[in-house]
Amino acid sequence: MTNNEKPKNKVILKEYGKNIQKLVDYIKTVPEDEKRTEYAYALVELMKQLNPLLKTESDQKLWDDMYIMSDFELEVNGPFPMPPKELLGKKPQPIGYPEGEVRFKHYGRNIEKLIEKAIEIEDDDEQETALIYIGQLMRSFHSTWNRENFDDAIILDDIKTLSKGRLHIDLEKVKENGLFETSMRRDFKTNVATPQNTTSNSGGRRNYGGGKRRNNSSNSKKRRN
Repeated sequence: MTNNEKPKNKVILKEYGKNIQKLVDYIKTVPEDEKRTEYAYALVELMKQLNPLLKTESDQKLWDDMYIMSDFELEVNGPFPMPPKELLGKKPQPIGYPEGEVRFKHYGRNIEKLIEKAIEIEDDDEQETALIYIGQLMRSFHSTWNRENFDDAIILDDIKTLSKGRLHIDLEKVKENGLFETSMRRDFKTNVATPQNTTSNSGGRRNYGGGKRRNNSSNSKKRRN
């Protein structure tokens, strides 16, 4: 066998098996374009039937796999173009990771991005509104990380550090108005129901829990032997 010759009945995509590979090889030999295309459509449906998991896949993937099994030699009028052969085996582009470390990991990088956007806001009122929102997020993150040792001053110091001193709001204003308070913070508190007074205004006793009332009437006396 020469280097240019292909192994007979070679299975290119093993997940489909030898029989599907044989059908692909046969369809390539069909001379009529219309028949070849008809058989290709039927084969795609057969691929779905033989492997139920493939029903969730897009049809384009199935057609691409059929083209790959044909070694990119199948000429049909399919719904999708044949993918370039050069893409097969091509390594994907590496995913870029953000440069630099996160200064405060319990806040995350998104807080840093929000602060960068807040710095760009020119209107003072809008910038303060954005700062309050960021402060609320930072407080919720900080309280999740460390609930015991907490103060709004810590949040303001961290904002000052992350913004390099370009964002500021008065600490007393934050505390007096509860600007960094959030519903998320309040959810950490457990409300204990206060038991109701079981005595009515008329002096009578209410029967809670379905218990029987004790009869203290003077008419009921124990019999003596």
